Amino acid sequence: MKGADFTQALVRTARPLYAKEDLGLDLDNTIYALDASTIDLCLSVFPWGLFRSTKSAVKLHTLLDLRGNIPTFIHISDGKLHDVNVLDILLPEPGAFYIMDRGYVDFERLFALNMAGAFFVIRAKSNAQYRRRYSHPVNEMSRSKTYKKLRERHCLYVLMFSNAFRMDSR
Repeated sequence: MKGADFTQALVRTARPLYAKEDLGLDLDNTIYALDASTIDLCLSVFPWGLFRSTKSAVKLHTLLDLRGNIPTFIHISDGKLHDVNVLDILLPEPGAFYIMDRGYVDFERLFALNMAGAFFVIRAKSNAQYRRRYSHPVNEMSRSKTYKKLRERHCLYVLMFSNAFRMDSR
């Protein structure tokens, strides 16, 4: 058995063990965190990993299932690959939530994630232009930690971005 096959077998065994782990959310969907880490390498020892003119690096892109903190997807690339490009090789799970930082803001790729039936939570870039489309009142009876934080703001906002790409402009 190859290393990657063995790893996938371990993941398939471990995920059901944590499937019912309480995350403090009123949500049964799978929740993933997607992020990347750059691992610096010595240029003279690893010239194939050229990252900048004076150093080498590889990038470790990881999709973490938050129930059990199990990595379900790992991609190792050269240090130059931008984080958002990993969305092109990720197979989205319908109904799952993907939590990402602003390095993954690309409206075309996020639209593809949405069309696959997945949801995403992403930190907006500072130059994002948006307007509030509508608000949802927060259920005051909920005891989850997430809703307690949201109650301070009294509602959830659904936003429409003004500078998002348009499908008809292609």
